[in-house]
Amino acid sequence: MFLNFKNLQTCFKEAILLDYYVSGFLWAKGMDFSIIQYSKFMTLLDMLLHNLRTLHMSLEDSLKWLGEVMAEIGPSNLQKNEKWSIFDTKQANAIIDYLKISLFQHYKLYEFLFYSTREEIVIGTEQMIETVKPSGGLFPNPLEEGISFDIYSAFIEPPPTLDTEMKGLDQEQGPEDSQPKASASDTDDLVGFTIEDVKSVLAQVTDDILIGIQTEINEKLQIQEEAFNARIEKLKKA
Repeated sequence: MFLNFKNLQTCFKEAILLDYYVSGFLWAKGMDFSIIQYSKFMTLLDMLLHNLRTLHMSLEDSLKWLGEVMAEIGPSNLQKNEKWSIFDTKQANAIIDYLKISLFQHYKLYEFLFYSTREEIVIGTEQMIETVKPSGGLFPNPLEEGISFDIYSAFIEPPPTLDTEMKGLDQEQGPEDSQPKASASDTDDLVGFTIEDVKSVLAQVTDDILIGIQTEINEKLQIQEEAFNARIEKLKKA
């Protein structure tokens, strides 16, 4: 609430900045700083981010600025004024070591955080669906094509009436009934031929078909043999 972060669950930038401040606060708590030291240290963290975000300071400039600030609030001013001696030498070195592994080690990432624009990822959409009104309204009834054929035939399509079934039976039986009449009127083409005549004709036809198939197979085998011989000759030359 103090940092005015309202979108922590969806905004990576706010989440990273909150982690930056909370990590610094917990580290200072582990150092047993006084209230004044807490205030100065948190102000130092905020000023470093301000220099990066607003003044576009490079890493080298930030290190120089940190050295100047630590010279003012560190033990070097102890002889000048007692009230400026906020941190002793051990605490000042610890602060510098912490800033090295927290901010300065990831300085390029923080620059990318502040200077680079990112596309907003859509993680949710809203759709408005209109329900079909009853018949007689402004919208027509749903089409039959919107329902599967099985459901339509089982629950929506009306059952066939008795007249329709009778007509279907008449149409199915009509060709079958007319077939014996037609077959009875047709003459038998095999009248006058004996069984031996039929066997001889079938044998001749079978021989002709087999001879044609055998000839075709021999031609294909010869073509493949020539192709293999040509490949073998190429391999021998290579």
